[in-house]
Amino acid sequence: MGKNRRWGVILDAGSSGTRLHIYQWKDPENAIHSASKGELRSLPKLVTEKKWTKKIRPGISTFGDKPEDVGSDHLKKLIDHALKYIPEDKIQDTPIFLMATAGMRLLPQPKQTGLTRHICSYLRQNTQFSLPDCDLHIQVIKGETEGLYGWIATNYLLGGFDRPTDHQHGKGHHTYGFLDMGGASAQIAFAPNATETEKHAEDLKLLRLRTLDGSPAEYKVFTTTWLGFGVNQARDAYVHKLEELYTPSKSAEFPDPCMPKALRTTLDGDPVRETKSTKPILVGTGKFEECLKLTYPLLGKDKPCPDSPCLINGQHVPAIDFDINHFIGVSEYWHTTHGVFGGKNDEAYDFATYQKRVKDYCSQDWDDILSKLDDGKNDVKNAQEACFKASWLINVLHEGIGIPRVGIEPLPEFNVSHGTIEHAKKKGFLDPFQPVDKIDKIEVSWTLGKMVLYAAGQVPPQSRDDRYPVGFGSNVAGTPPDFQFAGSSWRPLSQGKGNGTSWDSESDDFLEKARSKSTSGLFAFLFIIILFAYLFRKKDRRMRLYSKINSLFRQPRRFGSPRKGASRGLSGLTSKLFGRSSTSYDRVMEEGEANQFELDDVESDNEYSDSSEGSRYGGGGGSVGSRASGLATPKLNLERFDSMMMPSSSSGSAIDRSGLVVRTESRERLVPNLQMLNAGRRSRAGSPTRLKSPLMSPLQGT
Repeated sequence: MGKNRRWGVILDAGSSGTRLHIYQWKDPENAIHSASKGELRSLPKLVTEKKWTKKIRPGISTFGDKPEDVGSDHLKKLIDHALKYIPEDKIQDTPIFLMATAGMRLLPQPKQTGLTRHICSYLRQNTQFSLPDCDLHIQVIKGETEGLYGWIATNYLLGGFDRPTDHQHGKGHHTYGFLDMGGASAQIAFAPNATETEKHAEDLKLLRLRTLDGSPAEYKVFTTTWLGFGVNQARDAYVHKLEELYTPSKSAEFPDPCMPKALRTTLDGDPVRETKSTKPILVGTGKFEECLKLTYPLLGKDKPCPDSPCLINGQHVPAIDFDINHFIGVSEYWHTTHGVFGGKNDEAYDFATYQKRVKDYCSQDWDDILSKLDDGKNDVKNAQEACFKASWLINVLHEGIGIPRVGIEPLPEFNVSHGTIEHAKKKGFLDPFQPVDKIDKIEVSWTLGKMVLYAAGQVPPQSRDDRYPVGFGSNVAGTPPDFQFAGSSWRPLSQGKGNGTSWDSESDDFLEKARSKSTSGLFAFLFIIILFAYLFRKKDRRMRLYSKINSLFRQPRRFGSPRKGASRGLSGLTSKLFGRSSTSYDRVMEEGEANQFELDDVESDNEYSDSSEGSRYGGGGGSVGSRASGLATPKLNLERFDSMMMPSSSSGSAIDRSGLVVRTESRERLVPNLQMLNAGRRSRAGSPTRLKSPLMSPLQGT
């Protein structure tokens, strides 16, 4: 594709497998010169292709007892695939990340550490990718971090960042909320309205991006995780409740209203054919309304709320203003609304329509459902679990989070242009909730959000006095102690190590163009070279360029003929034009190609996402409501970490094994901390017992 392109590689390590993602974007310093005014106010444009993705099984967590085999038996296939597409001279300048989500989070810490160390050692010894810091590039990330990356990816694809005027939802709000549900947990990320932002300032994360013109872009985002509220763990909790409810009876059969009629399974969900069994058996009754009532208590709405407001399980969440907060749901939100219940891919979510489909499906006899299925094992399992998942999703969305019920309750009016609102209505993005798998044919993946953050960190700041780095951390002034850097630097490729594009190679490009020019255009091209000559500063490069250009004009000298110094080549021409030859050259900045890239299609295996711990289904990517009264809002009961260790090594790293871990060699990392030391956090006397879940944990010694 061109010399001035950046590449990035991310390995999404989920529970069922690992998926390779390759992204590419134009080097920001070159992209600036060919960008329009609108593009200058936008984030860097990333591109990917179907063939740049690859998923293999099983998940890396299966190597917990044999970490020495994870490289040769697992990672090698993905690395070999990446090397097919990334140019050889770009590999050393290409960062590689492996970020583990589901599966790895469930391993004991010693096994996690052993695996990540073996992974880093293998990649360093067997590849030339940029991997300067193991703790930066090889991580087990928390659900909150994953949720924030998903929020970035969603708004990047929908245009909430680059075209805010086209996405005004009212009250100056132009971003979309993000909902993700996997097997073991569920995430939420959104920007509250102005009132809630001020009221709950210390609960928010400050996200800093940088547009192509170097302008800072700041967002204040709330993100949290409900551990144990993924569909698989919720199902386990539900079955346990059934055991408690029916154990006193002498019958070994427990009626289950969350399964189709006459479906018989063990408590673990394995189908049972025999009519009699000594072990407890679940027998489906297909009564969906009763299923909704039995799953509702699992939300924990009766739990104490020490830091109001709360939504689910007593966890604090700022109040959600559904007049302006519109949520995109991925992973289980997509599969559970579209899988066995049908529906077109671009169909907007309608609660009344969806609930009717679920009732009709779950009231069928299991043998009738089974006769319409393929023989695939996953199809059968999805069919027998669909009714429970649907009831759980409905309760979480509408009773837990408080999403208005589209199709039953009225929706707010929108103050946007007619064309914009009609397009958004068609896609459902102006509804309080819309499940998606892809946006404009692009699969929603948190890995995209991570790489958008990385690419934004490579944009030079508009002002040399702007030292605020790209990344995210606590919502305080300056650069907070827990700030997680984007992991990139805004150094130009020519100053980086590895095989990045050099100014010499750009000079060669000029020479190649010169040879292809006609005689009539040659002098115009020469004038351009002389005009920009002052940009070349280094003497060795200046002399090489001068010699090459001079050779274009020098006529071959016959053997034995006298030399005519200034009368030959460029020396003679410059002498006649300027009186003497010029020996001072500066750099020539190539404007680069004018082609603008957008993300291409990403192939989706249409499997269940690994976005949360413990998901039983594959998928490394993601996918993109109903009114409760007023503002609605959960409190994360995890241990609070108020600080992290910041090593003062020459590598300039900020290390976090659980959340985002980054490394920067730019001056962004050298921000003075004097103001930061005196920047106090906003007091919240009314919530002394509130515990927060930061996106990072302290450094552990190696």
